[in-house]
Amino acid sequence: MMMTAIGLMSGTSLDGVDVALIETDGKRVNSFGPSGYRAYSESERGLLRQALAEAVNLSQRDARPGVLREAERAVTIAHAEAVAAFTAQHRITRESIDIVGFHGQTVLHRPAQKMTVQIGDAAALAKAIHIPVMHDFRAADVAAGGQGAPFVPVYHRALAQSLGREGPLVVVNIGGVANITYIDGADTLIACDTGPGNALLDDFMFRTTGQPFDCEGRMAARGMIDDAWVARAMQHPFFALPPPKSLDRNDFAALELRDVSPADGAATLTAFTVAAIARIIALLPKPPQSWIVAGGGARNHTMIRMLRERVAPATVEAADALGWSADAIEAQAFGFLAARGLKGLPLSYPATTGVPMPMTGGVIARP
Repeated sequence: MMMTAIGLMSGTSLDGVDVALIETDGKRVNSFGPSGYRAYSESERGLLRQALAEAVNLSQRDARPGVLREAERAVTIAHAEAVAAFTAQHRITRESIDIVGFHGQTVLHRPAQKMTVQIGDAAALAKAIHIPVMHDFRAADVAAGGQGAPFVPVYHRALAQSLGREGPLVVVNIGGVANITYIDGADTLIACDTGPGNALLDDFMFRTTGQPFDCEGRMAARGMIDDAWVARAMQHPFFALPPPKSLDRNDFAALELRDVSPADGAATLTAFTVAAIARIIALLPKPPQSWIVAGGGARNHTMIRMLRERVAPATVEAADALGWSADAIEAQAFGFLAARGLKGLPLSYPATTGVPMPMTGGVIARP
């Protein structure tokens, strides 16, 4: 049975809330609906940065001390506003939506301690939008010993199956953290985080230029890569670990570039992200024949060019070129995961998160 789902995603880059409509039976995608976006204001973003800083001290995943309570309220309101604006703009009635998939805002991800914390009050959101909300997708996986990330691979597989391509294919999502899904036919699904995505680069740009990110990779295109710095950074033990594996946005925060120009710093950090993505090839069963890039990194022309050079002769394409939405893909995924969750289908697998057995997940909040 086909369902109409809205997916909501607020990623590690703290830029805003992505909204997307999808029609699916939880196994394949019948059609894409429209997508939308609600940016966080500067004050909301500042609040979220504070929440990230305070979350490192959390010992219970449902505790919301101090600024975390305020940040959770802001996240919930932003998501309610995002849904209201989206449904009004596209004249979508709430009765026509079966489920909303609400990821929330990750403030802490420490799977080794069985802790993953996404803030956002699903019960309050469901009441505000008058639609059932599925949330807390990652908790069951982490509680069972999985990494709790990445969670989009089952959606990537549904998309890739519609392409009908030969040979291994990788979807690489470059958000704050970069992650890959390796797909080889219907059976082989491997996924993991590869290392930094845009987080280090965005933080560096903000610190040195006041710009939130390197638009189209223009700053990096003008700079010189510090190859010795990249080589040192690549010695981090994470890169040698086999998949599945996952990261927190700030796991590489200590790797700061000092006393470099904005252009050279941007070039070096972009090269680091690409080196980390390419490093995964040696840990996969076969070298991928094609790479499909989604997330904010898909719009960074310098990052794409560097990746092409790194993985040749494999092809590298932006998700948009295939009719996928690089911007909406994660929001669509949480709509898809909500539909799977409603049907009790697995959301994560041993080769995607390291969970001992395929796990379903998600909790429903009703209006």
